[in-house]
Amino acid sequence: MKNSLEFTIVLEPQPEGGFTVSVPALPEVVTEGDTEAEALAAAKEAIGAILEYRKDHGIPLPKDAQPTVRKITVDA
Repeated sequence: MKNSLEFTIVLEPQPEGGFTVSVPALPEVVTEGDTEAEALAAAKEAIGAILEYRKDHGIPLPKDAQPTVRKITVDA
């Protein structure tokens, strides 16, 4: 039986359409999709590939990272 891991993702809609997904605990994972569902599927595949790479190369698997999200005001 495989272990399940959970990761926080950042799903950002893009002005030109589509979505970008990043994973704070796995900075090497940045992917995208035309729809939210496609972006999430691409993220799941990319996370799996990175976890496999890390295991194969003896790189520790990270625990989930909770990003700090803050809003700032900038004069334009």
